[in-house]
Amino acid sequence: MYGSSTGRARLCGAAAAGAAVLLLLAGCSSGDGEDNKPAVSQQPKANDPYWVNPDGKAARQVAAYRKDGDDKNAELIKKIAEQPVGEWIGPDKPEAEAKGFTQAAAKADRDALLVLYNIPHRDCGQFSKGGAADGNAYREWVDKVAAGIGDRRATVILEPDAVLHLVDTCTPQEFHEERFDLLKGAVERLKQQPNTKVYLDAGNAGWSQPDALFDPLRRAGIDKADGFSVNVSNFYPTAASKEFGRKLSAKVGGKHFVIDTSRNGNGPYTAGKDPWCNPPGRALGEKPTTQTGDALVDAYLWVKRPGESDGECRGGPRAGEWWGEYALGLARASK
Repeated sequence: MYGSSTGRARLCGAAAAGAAVLLLLAGCSSGDGEDNKPAVSQQPKANDPYWVNPDGKAARQVAAYRKDGDDKNAELIKKIAEQPVGEWIGPDKPEAEAKGFTQAAAKADRDALLVLYNIPHRDCGQFSKGGAADGNAYREWVDKVAAGIGDRRATVILEPDAVLHLVDTCTPQEFHEERFDLLKGAVERLKQQPNTKVYLDAGNAGWSQPDALFDPLRRAGIDKADGFSVNVSNFYPTAASKEFGRKLSAKVGGKHFVIDTSRNGNGPYTAGKDPWCNPPGRALGEKPTTQTGDALVDAYLWVKRPGESDGECRGGPRAGEWWGEYALGLARASK
């Protein structure tokens, strides 16, 4: 082991993901075409080096629609299935999942995009509450993730909202020092892997006091990270996220950043309560790419997997579960 937002539900189906990895490594997929070919393929590496999971939830939905003869909806969901999305490592088998995803990515000559979301006292008791039992359990979990990655190429988005929830005080003060220590230790442990990039999450453009984030990011280990992530699981426009990111970068040593563009095509929802939770009328944003045209922005990424629920609100299922109706809405509204 290594040494010592505002609530947005993010839990993902780790058990299903782990099963999908085993299928991938066995050379299988959910596609129902000839020779069991996957429903989707990899994006051109020069534009987007990240791995497209051919057995992801969206790909399975494409296959199901095709089997039913529903080509119209299959093409809509393919907008999601054909893009690389973050693989959220679950709490129970971190080494096996990290190894499975990175091996599958390496086999396709692509980089894995992983999300670590298991910090103790996660999400301030909201839809994605939970996390590791204590600090030592978290250190052991990160250690296993790193071991699973090995020397394969991976980009890690580290703990969405963990820093922001220290600043907005919804995480009790008694846990602050430990969280800073855990985040800093996680950055240092992951950076021991020779081909791993780490982006520490830094909230979103809706945060009204960006100056309050500078020192917490330093204490959480931003100096040793490759950069930070913004807009994870949120809906703020890319232009606003760039402006927010530049302000942070200027105060933390010129660090680069990545932007989650998975669902920001129509910007944030402003007409009701809990605008972060399954808001209606949203759309897919810019496709994932490392060709951003901005020297500080390393990539547009789909960190939040479009089509997975934010939580049990507005008729949605439990956080992280696939919600086909919502996925269709995102796809229909996208350009």
